[in-house]
Amino acid sequence: MWQPFLVFLIPLMLSNILQSASQTLNSIFLGRMIGVNALAAVSSLFPIIFLLISFVIGLSSGSTVLIGQAFGAKDLHKMKRVAGTTLSVSIILGVVIGALGFLFSRELLQAIRTPANILDDAAAYARIIFLMLPIFFPYLVYTTLLRGTGDSQTPFYFLIIGTVLSAIATPALIRGWLDLPQMGVPSAALAGFFANTVSFLALLIYLARVDHPLRFDMETLSDLKIDWKIFVAVVRIGVPTGLQIIMVALAEIAVITFVNRFGSNATAAYGAVNQVVGYVQFPAISIGIAGSIFGAQCIGARREDRLNSVVRSAVVLNYIIGAIIIGLCYIFAWDILGWFITDRNTLVIAHTLLMITLWSYVIFGNSSVLSGIMRSSGTVFWPTAFTIASIAAVEVPVAYLLMQKIGLDGVWFGYPAAFCVALALQFSYYTFVWKKRTHERLI
Repeated sequence: MWQPFLVFLIPLMLSNILQSASQTLNSIFLGRMIGVNALAAVSSLFPIIFLLISFVIGLSSGSTVLIGQAFGAKDLHKMKRVAGTTLSVSIILGVVIGALGFLFSRELLQAIRTPANILDDAAAYARIIFLMLPIFFPYLVYTTLLRGTGDSQTPFYFLIIGTVLSAIATPALIRGWLDLPQMGVPSAALAGFFANTVSFLALLIYLARVDHPLRFDMETLSDLKIDWKIFVAVVRIGVPTGLQIIMVALAEIAVITFVNRFGSNATAAYGAVNQVVGYVQFPAISIGIAGSIFGAQCIGARREDRLNSVVRSAVVLNYIIGAIIIGLCYIFAWDILGWFITDRNTLVIAHTLLMITLWSYVIFGNSSVLSGIMRSSGTVFWPTAFTIASIAAVEVPVAYLLMQKIGLDGVWFGYPAAFCVALALQFSYYTFVWKKRTHERLI
C-alpha cells in the first residue's frame, strides 16, 4: 500500500498545507500591514466559522465513504446519486447558515466576549465570510467527493489557483492597489470570496473538459435532489463525525473565551499559533482521510484483507511526517511566529503556547488514522463518542482548572491531555472490537 498511499497522500497533504498557507498569508498581511488588532479581529471569528461549517464537513466525510465504496465496486451511477444528494444539502445549508450568520454576526462575536476594541472589524469581516458560504460549501463538498474516487490531484491544482488569487487580492485590497478601495480588515474575506468563486467555476469547467466521472453534467443535474436512502446513509456516517467536529469547535469557542479574558494580545497569540498548528494538524488529518478513503475502496472491492496494510502505512507515515514538521517548528518557532506578530509581549505568549502543545499533534494524528479506518466501514458512533468524551471531559475542564491555578499558560495544557486520552480509547476499541468484525458495503 505504500506507493498508492503516497501518490494519493502527497497532493492531499499539499492541499491542506496550501489551505493553511492561504490563511497564513492573510494573517501575515493583516498583522503586518494593519496591526495586531487586525489579526485579533480575524482570529476571534475562527471558532464560530469552524462550528458553523462542522455539519457540512461531517456530511462530506460521510459521502466520501459512500463514494469510495461505490468507486471500489465500480458503480458510477451510485457515485452520481451520492454526489447529487450531498451537493443539494450543502447548497441549502450554505444559504441558510450564510443568511443567519450575516444577520447576527455582531451578536455571535459578543457572545464569546470579543474585546470591544476589535469588535467592529471582526463583525465586518464576519459578514463577508457568511456571504461566501453558499459558494464555499458546495466547493468544499465537491473537492471531498473527488478525493473519494482516489483523485487528490485535481482539487490540489485548483486550490493553487485559489491560493494565488487570494494572496494577490488581499494586499491589493488592504493598500488599495490599482485604484481599488482600501477595505482594511475585511480585505481578507473579500479576497477569499473572489478566489473561491473563480477556483470553483474553473474546477467545474475542467471536470467537464476531461470527462471526469464526477463532472457536473445533465445526469448530475437530474440527481441534484435529496435521495433519502442515500441521505440517511450519509447522515448516519456524517452526523457523528459532524458532531465530533462541532465538539472540537465548541471546545475552541470555550478556549477562545478563556483566552479573551487575558486581552487582545492573548487573542492575537492564539490566532498566530492556530496558523502554525495548521501545518502540523492538517497533514495528520490528511493521513486519516487517506486511510478512510483507501479503507472504503477496499471494502467496496471486497478486499478486506488489505485493511491492515492501510492502517500500518498510515500510522508509520503519521509519525515520520509529524516528527519532521514538529521538529522544524520547534527549531524555528521564534522566526515563524515573527511572520505574524511584531509585538514582543504577544510573541512571548504565542511561543509559550506552541512549546506546550505542538508535540501532541502526532498523538492526534495516530488517533485520526484509527478513527478514519473505522469510519470507512460505517463504524462512527464509538470513535466519535471517544473523541467527544476526550474533549468534553478532558480538554475543556483541564484548560479551565489549570487557568485558575497558573493563569494563561494553563489553558494550553488541555490539548495534549485530550489527545492522549482520545488515542488510548480509539486504540482499545480498534484492537479489541473493530478488527474482529466483518465489514460489508453500506449501500
